[in-house]
Amino acid sequence: MKVVVTGAAGFLGRHVADACAAAGHRVTGIDLAPRPDADWPMLTADLSDPAAAARAFDGAFDGAEAVCHCAAIPRPTGRAASEVFRVNMASIHAATEAARNAGARLFVQASSFSVLGYPFARTLPRPRRLPIDESHPAAPQDIYGTTKWLAEELIDAAVRAGDFRAVSLRMPWIQTAATFHAQVGPRRGTAAAAADLWAYLDATDAGRAFVAALDWAGEGHLRCYLSAADTYSETPTAELIARTFGDTVPVDPALSGHDSLISGARARAELGFRPLVGWRDYPAGERP
Repeated sequence: MKVVVTGAAGFLGRHVADACAAAGHRVTGIDLAPRPDADWPMLTADLSDPAAAARAFDGAFDGAEAVCHCAAIPRPTGRAASEVFRVNMASIHAATEAARNAGARLFVQASSFSVLGYPFARTLPRPRRLPIDESHPAAPQDIYGTTKWLAEELIDAAVRAGDFRAVSLRMPWIQTAATFHAQVGPRRGTAAAAADLWAYLDATDAGRAFVAALDWAGEGHLRCYLSAADTYSETPTAELIARTFGDTVPVDPALSGHDSLISGARARAELGFRPLVGWRDYPAGERP
């Protein structure tokens, strides 16, 4: 199918676009930054600028059957809250409108587990139970998490209106072999790591999840969490829970070893997605 990938030059978006192309889909990419290595049409545009977005979308979405929306400011740090809100909300609005106008029947969004408040909350959210699943209510505290929640609600409105079906993939910290030890290594032994729930997802697995979402045959708006099968910590999961939450949070007795604190059960059931890559698979040579 023809798939438009927004943010196709970004850290996540390039993995999504590459995975879609490798799966045989006809990809058109859109991003503020160019991508000279792309083997498919790549358009340069600022999706947070309505006029620029309209020019970029003129013809780019023709015949599109699905949209994978990965364009966004990926964290609130180092940016004014007003800028994060403007860019992220303008981009999701432009993408959903273009998908509707083009008659695309499926919209797949890069959402985030930040809809729960992690990892940028000023006050660490206490989960209702572990592992986290889709029954947990959204409770963002920062502007980034709030834009991700509002994006899901905007998509929900479009689905109710009959514009398209949709999948929102709620992902934690995206990592690769080249980034993990430099980014996660200094943090994972600190108290601050609890705000991540020690969760991560390999970027190639993220790309695979988007491809799986393109094959989803369900109706409505599917919201599901993704995570690597394990935490990024070298400490067993039970010890992490006890150290951080004591015995105040109900824990599934099936959790063992270094199991992730984010459940992938819905993604397995609905998309057939299972993560294949963990940080222990990364070459030792990638350590700083």
